Amino acid sequence: MSDSCKYTSVLLIDDDIDDRMIFGEVLKELAPDIIYHEAINGEDALIKLNNDLVPDLIFLDLNMPRVDGKQFLAEIQQQDRLKHIPVVIYSTSSHESDKKETRELGASYFLTKPNSLHELTHILTDLLQQKLF
Repeated sequence: MSDSCKYTSVLLIDDDIDDRMIFGEVLKELAPDIIYHEAINGEDALIKLNNDLVPDLIFLDLNMPRVDGKQFLAEIQQQDRLKHIPVVIYSTSSHESDKKETRELGASYFLTKPNSLHELTHILTDLLQQKLF
């Protein structure tokens, strides 16, 4: 799949270590050439982004300590060098209010965390082959 992948670097922001590990493994399997970065919450991600990390795509959990996903989205929309980065909400939430609010805050896509590796693999395959704006 790496020939049709539209991204060279991805940042996952998620406080759940198991979710980060599984996501990273699936991503590496699908697109071994992608540079994969992780952050444990929005605050950690903002520090990394302010230290010159500029990924092509961000996957963002909503419910995290310190700086949650919505706060993070609002913050990067204020920064010219970051607001162009597509953000995929990657959350256990499937609430319409979360979908609406994150879309208003600039999220490109809302993905409820899948229940299986197979489903995650399928979804990531599709997402990595398209440009999100």
